[in-house]
Amino acid sequence: MKIRNLIACAVAVVALAGCNKKSETNGTVATNETVTITQANPPPGGNWSDVVYATSAGFMMGNPNAKVKLIEIGALTCPHCREFDETAVPELIEKYVKSGQVSWEFRPYLLNGLDIPANLLARCNGPKSFFPLARALYKDQPIWIGKIQAVPQAQVEQVQNLPPSQQFAELAKLAGLPEWAAARGVAPAKGDQCLRDEKTVDQLVQQSGDITTQYPQFKGTPAFVINGKMFEATGSSPLWDQLKAALNGAIG
Repeated sequence: MKIRNLIACAVAVVALAGCNKKSETNGTVATNETVTITQANPPPGGNWSDVVYATSAGFMMGNPNAKVKLIEIGALTCPHCREFDETAVPELIEKYVKSGQVSWEFRPYLLNGLDIPANLLARCNGPKSFFPLARALYKDQPIWIGKIQAVPQAQVEQVQNLPPSQQFAELAKLAGLPEWAAARGVAPAKGDQCLRDEKTVDQLVQQSGDITTQYPQFKGTPAFVINGKMFEATGSSPLWDQLKAALNGAIG
C-alpha cells in the first residue's frame, strides 16, 4: 500500500460509489487472533461495554471470553460505515456487548490518506477513548471530509511532497481535525505528536494490507467476521438485520 497514493485520493472520498478496497498491499499477514486479557469481569458497577483494550490489529470492546467474537473491518472515511455506526452500533452495544455475549473488535482499513490522520487521532488518548472518538468522527464525517474536498488540488499535492513525518499532520489540518480532536479531549501537543508518529502509520498500513491477505473474500468496508468466518451479506434485507440474525444464530 503506497502512502503517496493514499494521500492523492484523499479529496475524492465522498465521491466513492462504495467503500471498496482500492489499496495496494504488501507484507505478510498476521494470523494470530488470540487476545490475552487478564480482566475476566466487567468493572464494579459497570458492564462489558466498559471493557476496552487494544488488540494486535485494532481495538476491542467487551468480554474477551465472549462466545461470539465479532470483528468489524471499517474505514473512518467510509459513508457506509458511518451508516452502520448510526443504525446498528447502539443496539449492538446495548443488547449484545453489554451482556458479555459478543465482543466487538474494530479493525481499521485505509481507503485513502485521510483515514490515517483520523485513525491516529482516534487512538491518540489510548484504548478507553478510541470508540467514543471513532464514533464522533463518524457523526461529523461530512464536516471534516467536506473541508478536505474544498481544498485546491495544488495544495493537496504540496502535502504529498512533504517529508513523511509532516504529511499527515498537514493533511489533518486541511480537514480541521486537530481542532476537532482538541475539543474532544485530545491535547493539541499530544495530537500533533500522534499525527507525526511514523511507526503507527506503518502499523496502520501493514494492518490494512494484512486484512486483504487474511480475508480473500473481503470486498470493501464495512465487512464483518464472526468467530473467524467472513460474514456474507445479501441485498435482500438491511445489513444490520442480517448481521443480527447471524449473531443470534452464533449465540444459540
